[in-house]
Formats: sequence, structure tokens, C-alpha cells
Amino acid sequence: MTDPLNAHQGKSTKFDLPGSPFSVGWTRPKRVILADENNPLSLECGECLAPVTVEYETYGTLSPEKDNAIFIPHALSGDAHAAGWDADWKKDNRPWRNSKPGWWDEAIGPGKTFDTNRYFVICANILGSCYGTTGPWETNPSTGKPYALDFPVVTVDDWVRLHIRLQDYLGIDKLLAVAGGSLGGQQALAWAIRYPDRVRSLVIYSSSARLSAQGLAFNAIGRHAIFNDPHFKEGNYYDFTPPGGGLELARMLGHITYLSYHSMEGKFGRNFQNGSKPCYRLNKEFSVESYLEHQGRSFVQRFDANSYLYLSRAMDYYDATTYGNGDLSKACSVIKAKLLLIAYSSDWLYPPESTRDLAKAILANNKPVSYIEIPSSYGHDAFLLEVAQTAPFVRPFLERV
Repeated sequence: MTDPLNAHQGKSTKFDLPGSPFSVGWTRPKRVILADENNPLSLECGECLAPVTVEYETYGTLSPEKDNAIFIPHALSGDAHAAGWDADWKKDNRPWRNSKPGWWDEAIGPGKTFDTNRYFVICANILGSCYGTTGPWETNPSTGKPYALDFPVVTVDDWVRLHIRLQDYLGIDKLLAVAGGSLGGQQALAWAIRYPDRVRSLVIYSSSARLSAQGLAFNAIGRHAIFNDPHFKEGNYYDFTPPGGGLELARMLGHITYLSYHSMEGKFGRNFQNGSKPCYRLNKEFSVESYLEHQGRSFVQRFDANSYLYLSRAMDYYDATTYGNGDLSKACSVIKAKLLLIAYSSDWLYPPESTRDLAKAILANNKPVSYIEIPSSYGHDAFLLEVAQTAPFVRPFLERV
């Protein structure tokens, strides 16, 4: 007899409705203050920050032994709503809360890759974001105005340090796993290097020890577009028209890095927006132009330009080799967790060879690591779009841990 949960693997779960046996159902975010004046958060830049509020969601049930918790760090523009359906999306008047399921709903839920019948799954928003955790949009207690560019520069290590406080708040001494893709994967790696006794395993998708010079260049152009938007006002735009044009361009540039040559050719090619012939105009002639403009405009409706500046810079700064004075193998020598590294053949933001370099550095220390390369035409976004292809590897890996 077929196990209905196993049978569900390989099928799209993107539209599992709240009443479905494969959905975590209706969710509500939680918020907790994890730093205050008596216990501020120390940052890598040398400053301290307080108060600090973190928004997070949990799915499943924590075991009595508290040994089944999996932390899911999100990527650049993600939030704490990783699975299920937001019960309060119509009430909160927050544009990132909507009627869509969580950003990794295909992976999190009963019978899915991160099976909430077995695991207690946690997802928390990162410091500097505009999705519920303290960031430049919040009121600076010393001025009574939004922080804007007075917000301190933050790093991936700062995010993990804050989420360790959340781990403590939840009473979880050691996580079963930290699992994430892209910038979320780098948070997972930082967790294992900086806090090796707090996590038993890592599942890292579409990520590596550091961003390439090409990735740095795309981020730099995006920030340049925001800085030079006439509405930017040195970050003090919260009572005025926001720098939508600059943020839109930054998102358009970023979105190109999430795709691949084959996915763009297959989806758009050289198709014209209106019919098979050109209209001889300078804007929105090709389908790909219209698509990127749509992505940029929709992003402006839900994201803060200052947050984009801070988060993209944190992405730039992360370099795991610094833990080993430039030697990645030395940096990985402290890792105690078992690792599963997943790369995608067409990802050029974090290409497979960079993930393989990470695997080699871990193996050089005789640490347990598995490396899997998935053939894909989806580029960097494959870790979000092709969840079913990795479930047969991730589920048994977690079971062995």
C-alpha cells in the first residue's frame, strides 16, 4: 500500500490549501525582544544595538527532549513566513503579508522535505530587514525618528548571533539542523563555524563560502541605483516618496542573477511583447523587458530600499575563509555538524564549482560531508523551484542524523 505522505513527494505542493493534510495550515507570526539596554546585541562593526525585536514563525511540535528542531534561515528578500497561509494578512496592513503560501511551502509541511509531523521547524526574519525584525525603517530610540542610514552595518555573523538568542529563548540547546539556500545557506555555514556545539547538521542549497566578484558587481550596481534615485534623500525618505525607481532597478539586476541562460531563453527568447514584429519603440519591446519590469515594480510594493542596501552589503561581506585567516580548510576545521551540500548545474550566482570547493575544504578535515549536483535549467532559483528533486536526498540525510 502506498504511503500517502511519500506519494506526495515529487508533486507540486505550492497550492496546498490550509485544510490540506500536506499544509501546516493557518499561521501567525510571533515577535520577541531579544536585546535591550541591559543586554544589547554586539555587532561586528563595533556598535551595540538595542532594543532588537525578531519576528519568527514555527511549524510542527517541539519534542519533549527538544531534539527535533530545524532552523530555516531565509535568503536576501525572504521573511519569517516560510510555510502555510498567513491568518492575519488582511488585518496587518503590511505589504509583504498576502494571500500566497509561505516562500518555501513546497518544502515545509506534513510529509514534505522538512516533515512537520516529525520536526519542529523555525524560520526567523534577519536583522536589518523590513519584515518584522528590527531594521532601518524602525524608530531610533535616541532620535524618535526612523534609523534610516544611522542603522549600523550588519553582517551574516550578526544575524546568526541574534538567532542563537532566539534558539536560547526557545530552550533549544542543539538544533537537529540548519537548512537554507543562497544567503540562507551562508547563515547555516556561519552557524556551524561560529557555534559548532549548537547544531548537529547542515543542509546547504545553492550557496558557498563567499560571493564571487561578479556577484559583488551586481550588488554594487543595485545599491548605486538606489543611492542615485532623486527620492533617496540620504535614506530619510520615510515621510516622502520612496526611491522606487532605484529599488526597482536593483531588483531587476538581482533577478537576472537568479535565472540562467537556458531558463531565460526557454521562457522569453527574443519574443516581442506584442505579437511577432517590433513596434519600433525604445521601451518594453521584448517579453523579457516586461517581465523584469514587473518583478521590479512588485518588489517596490513590498520591500524597503534602505533594507536592500544593508542586506545586500551583508551578503557581500560574508567570506567563510576569514575564520581561517584566508584558508577555507582551516576555517572548516571547527565544524562538528554533518553536512549535505546541494548545487544546481545552471546556477551562476553560486556556481557548483564554488560549492565543491567548500566540500573539499570540509573533507580536508575528515569531516562528514555529502555533495550533490542537480541538473537544472532554473539557475540560482532552482532551490526554490525544484524542491521535489532534492527531497530523496534531504529526508534520509535528516533521518540518519
